[in-house]
Amino acid sequence: MLRRFILGAALFVSGEVFAKPPAGGVFCTTYPSAPVCTGQQPSCTYCHVAPPQRNAFGAGLEPHLAPGAPRPLSDNDFAYALPTALRAAESADADGDGVPNLVEIQRGTLPADANSFPVETGGCAAGTNPQYDVCRYDTRFAYRRVRLDFCGQSPTYAQLEEFAALNAEAQRVRLDAELDRCTQSEFWRGKNGQLWKLAHPKIRPVGSLKEGEDEGAIPLADYYDDYALYAYSQLDDHDAREVMTAKYFVRRESNPTRYSMTTKPNSMLYVQDEQHRAGNITSSWSLVYFVMFTAIPRNAASQAYRAYLGYDIARQEGLYGIPNEPRDYDAKGVTEPACAACHATLDPLSYPFRNYQGISLTDQQSSANYIPNRLETYFSDVAPTITQTPEAGYIFGQKVNNLVEWARVGANSDAFAIATVTDYWKLLIGHPPTPEEHAEFVTTWKRFKGTHQYRVQRMLHDLIRTEAYGAP
Repeated sequence: MLRRFILGAALFVSGEVFAKPPAGGVFCTTYPSAPVCTGQQPSCTYCHVAPPQRNAFGAGLEPHLAPGAPRPLSDNDFAYALPTALRAAESADADGDGVPNLVEIQRGTLPADANSFPVETGGCAAGTNPQYDVCRYDTRFAYRRVRLDFCGQSPTYAQLEEFAALNAEAQRVRLDAELDRCTQSEFWRGKNGQLWKLAHPKIRPVGSLKEGEDEGAIPLADYYDDYALYAYSQLDDHDAREVMTAKYFVRRESNPTRYSMTTKPNSMLYVQDEQHRAGNITSSWSLVYFVMFTAIPRNAASQAYRAYLGYDIARQEGLYGIPNEPRDYDAKGVTEPACAACHATLDPLSYPFRNYQGISLTDQQSSANYIPNRLETYFSDVAPTITQTPEAGYIFGQKVNNLVEWARVGANSDAFAIATVTDYWKLLIGHPPTPEEHAEFVTTWKRFKGTHQYRVQRMLHDLIRTEAYGAP
C-alpha cells in the first residue's frame, strides 16, 4: 500500500499531546526497504487513530518503548527507543488478521488494519487465451490500450492485425509513435479531455462562479486559465513543475486545441507583480476561491499541499510538526490538544500565503493579488496578534521565506514526482499502485524526476511499458 506521509507519533500525558517528529525517519531507518519508505514515510495513522489515541499497532509498541522511563520522552530518547520497540513487536499480530506485523511492514499493508493484509495469489493463472499472452506483458494488449487511453478509440481489426505482424522491436516503436500521436488528440488535450479530468480535483471548478467563457451567475474568476496552465505543463517537452512555479500564463486556442504562453490571463484579476507568482497556486481562481475572506489562508495551503503534493492534512498526511507551533495568531483555538497535532504543520504551511488577497469587498484591484501588509490593512480587527503572523513558513520541515520558495521546494520534491505519477497511474491503470506494482511504480516516478527531468510525455513512455499497464 503506497501512502505519502510523515509520521507524527504522539504521547498523551496529563492531557497534553507531545508530538514526536522523528518517528517517520526512525521507522524508515529501521525498515528502509518497506514500501511505505520509498520516497515517503508513514503517516501518524500508521500508529494512531488520531494523536494521541493509538491504534492496535501503536498500542503494541508502547510496552516496549523505553519501559520505566519518565514521560514524556524527549525527541532524542524517543528516537533511540523506537527501533527496539518496533523489533520487539515484529512477531505480534496487532490487528488479528493472521499476518505478523513484520510481514505487513515488508509487504506494504497496514499492521493495524484487519482489512489490509497481503494476498497470496499463487502466481498468475494464465489459462488459455487466443489473443493475448495472459499474465505477461503483451505488446498487442498494450497497443489496444494506448489507442483507447490516449486517443479514445479502439484500433480496427485491420490495424490490430497489422500491428501483430510486426516484429517485437517494430511493435515497441509503433507503441511510442501512437502515444505521441494520441497525446496530440482532442481526447487527450482538449477542453474536458483526459488532462482536464486530471486537473478537476486540483482546480475544483464551480460553474456558478466562473468568469469569461461559459460564465456563471456570479462571475468571480476564470478557472479555464488554471486548466490551460496545467495542460501546458503536462504536454510535449514541458516541465511539469511549472504548474506550481510558472511566472507566465497560458492561452488556449480551439479547433484544434493548442496551448501557448502569454503575459496576461483571461481573468481581469491576477497577481500583477511577477516576482510573487507561483503557477496555479497564485492563480486568480485559487486566491478567490480558496482564500476568499480568510486572514490566514489555511484552506489555500492545504488545497495546494493536497492537489500538487499528494498530502491530505485532514487525513493526517504529510505532518511535520514545527517546534513552538501552532501559535494561533488569529485566535481560532488551534493550540487545543485535538487540533495542535495537525496545525503544527498546517499553520507554518499557511504563513507564506499571508499577503495573498482573496476577495476584497472594497477594492476590486485588491482581489486575487499580492498585497504587502494585507493583514494590517484588511484584518487587523480579527485578533490582537493577527498582524504578527510571519510570511516565512515551513514545508516538509524546511523553512521558506515566501510562497514562491514554498512552491519551488514543493515542486522539486519526491512528493511532487510521486503525486504526479500516481495521477497518471490511476488514470491509465485504473487504481493506485498496489504492493505488487510497487517496484515498477517507484522506478517510474524516480525516472520521471531524474532521467526525464519532470517531463510527463517522457514518463508516459515508461508507464506504458510497465507490466501493470501491459499485462492482460
